[in-house]
Amino acid sequence: MSKMRTVDAAVAILEKEGAIEAFGLPGAAINPFYSAMRAHGGIRHTLARHVEGASHMADGFSRAKDGNIGICIGTSGPAGTDMITGLYAAWADSIPMLCITGQAPVAKLHKEDFQAVDIESIAKPVTKMAMTILEPGQVPGAFQKAFQLMRSGRPGPVLLDLPIDVQMAEIEFDIDTYEPLPVEKPKASRKQLEKALDMLLAAKHPLIVAGGGIINAGASAQLVELAETLNVPVIPTLMGWGTIPDDHQLMAGMVGLQTSHRYGNENYLQSDFVIGIGNRWANRHTGGLETYTAGRKFVHIDIEPTQIGRVFSPDLGIASDAGAALAGLVELAKERAAAGSLPDYSAWVAECQDRKASLHRKTHFENIPIKPQRVYEEMNKSFGRDTTYVSTIGLSQIAGAQMLHVFGPRKWINAGQAGPLGWTAPAALGVARSNPDQTVVALSGDYDFQFMIEELAVGAQFNLPYIHVVVNNSYLGLIRQSQRGFKMEQNVSLAFENINSSHLSEETRGYGVDHLKVAEGLGCKAVRVEDPNDLGAAFDKAKALMGEFQVPVVVEVILEKVTNISMGVEINAVNEFEELAESAADAPTAILALQA
Repeated sequence: MSKMRTVDAAVAILEKEGAIEAFGLPGAAINPFYSAMRAHGGIRHTLARHVEGASHMADGFSRAKDGNIGICIGTSGPAGTDMITGLYAAWADSIPMLCITGQAPVAKLHKEDFQAVDIESIAKPVTKMAMTILEPGQVPGAFQKAFQLMRSGRPGPVLLDLPIDVQMAEIEFDIDTYEPLPVEKPKASRKQLEKALDMLLAAKHPLIVAGGGIINAGASAQLVELAETLNVPVIPTLMGWGTIPDDHQLMAGMVGLQTSHRYGNENYLQSDFVIGIGNRWANRHTGGLETYTAGRKFVHIDIEPTQIGRVFSPDLGIASDAGAALAGLVELAKERAAAGSLPDYSAWVAECQDRKASLHRKTHFENIPIKPQRVYEEMNKSFGRDTTYVSTIGLSQIAGAQMLHVFGPRKWINAGQAGPLGWTAPAALGVARSNPDQTVVALSGDYDFQFMIEELAVGAQFNLPYIHVVVNNSYLGLIRQSQRGFKMEQNVSLAFENINSSHLSEETRGYGVDHLKVAEGLGCKAVRVEDPNDLGAAFDKAKALMGEFQVPVVVEVILEKVTNISMGVEINAVNEFEELAESAADAPTAILALQA
């Protein structure tokens, strides 16, 4: 055994658990931990400009690749409270992330010491575990338990709070005898999966709803194999987008009130059976449950037993890891295919494909200022199959999900349930840190972009290149659209005459913040586009700038100020505010060209 500081033991555990990427800001109460990282040398640290930004970077890093666990580090008091939004975003979307905070000495915790706050109690509702470690000897076990919990069952974040005297204390610890605790995941039985498959094969128009749990399980290939073996169409959720490539003939579109395809909703409404795997029946996906459930039977497979029946009661519920369930279903499906007992669903697949080739929204607009639909059309042309998109909430995300194309798991990285504004830029930096060889493209409205714009400097300092497409209408666009129901437009305009930007064109004056100046002041490159026919060249220039300077590149697109994006309150009653496509030229980047 060796005698060492608890923080030295903790850092050694991080390495052994495979968590060696940290984002954060040092401070007095966490300096011992930073000294341990410096002495160890094996934990790479990216200095954020705001602790919330660091938490979103760690979140983005965790989402970027199978097995990643990002670490967020901050000092005592406000650093921990700044992490709460990041913890919430990770917890809501089942993302493992480790937050570590400094704390006042144990003896001062009840004395209102400077920057001493009960972060354990504050963080508990949005973590799988939050613990202020009061005894030095508990540090190794607390970290060991944290990693087990982050990886077991439904993944999620953990916060460990370290009083400074606990950090400085010495304990006996031998990293060579340390072993990670076993990861616990439920596994469906053969009998359960046989019942689920029997129900599916009894249906005439079955669908598979593929959720984010499949991506968490690294099981997208098994999903595609199951769908192909059964010849059954797949509806990915927003968090499951990419589990099956958009151009696969069994990809039947996304369903929902906002982030959905016209053909996806129509295909779903014609179904009579749905098996949901690794999904949670989010309300933006289902809309009204009476419409969503009418006339169809449901099987729900989820890793968290209490998730089953939370939104509505399925006809069969199975608690299982998505990967284990898919492996079992593939085995059973192949057995039945070999026995010649699978129904022929080719006519149903053809129906879904016909809708996919006919129900398009128009994207090709020539308007100046630019209509947002054209932006996504040009992004489809400019960015390849290997592009990873990052986005959070707003009309930009909703329209992007309706019109962009995603061709693989973890190619659409999205804060789904929490949707915090400001998440996109720091999360994109975390993704770029994880995947330096990939093209990372973030998508924001101007409001989301302004929330944590200072984090662009992190990309400049640490050479984390990505492209940030900012669609600027100088509005809180989604909120303005939602206020239509109240027959008002209140406190949603970001427009003002910027006295320092008289050089801007007539179309850009009055749009307020000069994002190019801000981005360049933070050490990044930036391009502004005001004509839709210049979008392709702007994206090409951004790629060249990113390659040359290895920093984030902002492409600001000046949009028309008022745009209403397709959405509704029921999946059979989505309001289409713009023209629909009538020819292939109206939607030239649609997966299947519209037949005249």
